[in-house]
Amino acid sequence: MTVQREPPVAPKGSPPKRLFRERGWVPWALFITDVFTLELALWLAWQSRLALVGLMPVQLGPDQFRSLALAVALLPVIQAIRGMYPGYGMGPVARLRDWSYVIVYFFGALAVWDYLVLGGRWSRGVLLIAAVYAAVLIPLAEALFREAASRLGAWGVPVVVLGAARTGALVVRLLGQNRTLGLVPVALFDDDPDKVGMSVEGVPVVGPIGAVNSWIGSARVAIVAMPGVHGVRIAALVRDLHFPRVVLVPDLFGVESLWVQAKDLGGVLGLEIRKNLLVPRNRWIKRALDYFLGVPLALASAPLVGIFALWVKRVDPGPAFYTQAREGQHGKLIRVWKLRTMYPDAEARLERYLAENPAAREEWRKYFKLKNDPRILPVVGHFLRRTSLDELPQLWNIVRGEMSLVGPRPFPQYHLEEFSHEFRELRRQVLPGITGLWQVSSRSEGDLEVQEALDTYYIRNWSVWLDLYILARTVLAVLARKGAY
Repeated sequence: MTVQREPPVAPKGSPPKRLFRERGWVPWALFITDVFTLELALWLAWQSRLALVGLMPVQLGPDQFRSLALAVALLPVIQAIRGMYPGYGMGPVARLRDWSYVIVYFFGALAVWDYLVLGGRWSRGVLLIAAVYAAVLIPLAEALFREAASRLGAWGVPVVVLGAARTGALVVRLLGQNRTLGLVPVALFDDDPDKVGMSVEGVPVVGPIGAVNSWIGSARVAIVAMPGVHGVRIAALVRDLHFPRVVLVPDLFGVESLWVQAKDLGGVLGLEIRKNLLVPRNRWIKRALDYFLGVPLALASAPLVGIFALWVKRVDPGPAFYTQAREGQHGKLIRVWKLRTMYPDAEARLERYLAENPAAREEWRKYFKLKNDPRILPVVGHFLRRTSLDELPQLWNIVRGEMSLVGPRPFPQYHLEEFSHEFRELRRQVLPGITGLWQVSSRSEGDLEVQEALDTYYIRNWSVWLDLYILARTVLAVLARKGAY
């Protein structure tokens, strides 16, 4: 937690004149982006269907396209009515799930309308292909929009946080790290007079909690981050807050945070927490996704793996592949396959290098990786590791049922020994993965604490939508080569 003394921002906790403001044009810009993206999806579907006319004849005319173009433009209107523009506070995984459901229902409804009312005037093939394009392009376009708006300082709504202790500081830090959520902390409030005038994670503590309602015109969301305060006082505080949105942070750290639903238990608030990975149906869905994507990828990548294997052997004689025993689900040892990227005497080279370079030894202790690794083969080794193509043979582990496309990485034994016993037991509940939340978020730049936090989050909050989100992020991370060495 970063805390530093600053002059009070404004007297008596009142908001300053210059403050982050919600931009009124952002919802409209996002709405227009979605309209354009849907029309693009329709046009691509139209062209794709025309390309198949030779195989499957169909009558397509400009009148059909115009009527379909008007029809698909209704989808952003529906989303606007549902309050999805701009949708501040909704994470990318939840957005992906919401859009997937809405697209399926909407295009399904259009197909039913065409069948019952229009008598088959529209092409159902165009509708089906357009739905597929929309399911891919809409989340991508919105992600790019949110990232661009965040960089411009235009994405978000001002947020005040009640409580400047450890929990409040954690909330501020996490919101700052996840800018695309669109919740921008602008002030903290705390009844401790010693905290007023200080800065927590770069956000000022501007006054006591009793002054928070003076910020109603300057912030639209209030986050109550005081889990140690008695429930009666919290209830009274929430009752007296007059902000349009109030978020209560309970004292439930370490509990699942995705897919938690509020339940009315006869006048008592309850939180339903779903243990997704304990539901047999979900395990079958995850396994089906692995085979549906993993088997075709394994077959398609086989020629590429062969070419890289020949390249490895040309640079350094010896085996083209490398296997190592790793801990899998339920603690079972598995043989993980990789293209060889290191010299055969890699461990001896590493020991000599660490003995001669104290800075490198400290880097290795913290990350178990080196930016300048003496073990790596020239050119081919660096290329395969930076692109993560050395892990393509692990698709065979997926076919064998030993690994999953997404999951915690199967670390070597010396790496696992640095983690707590509780975390290692948690990891053993799931199959290890080729990619994971840690890889797409930090890759080689994340230390042990980051690795444990991200893997824990993934296991506790798993859903097929989280897997699809990580797979999409993996493609972007590999193309950008960020944090890989």
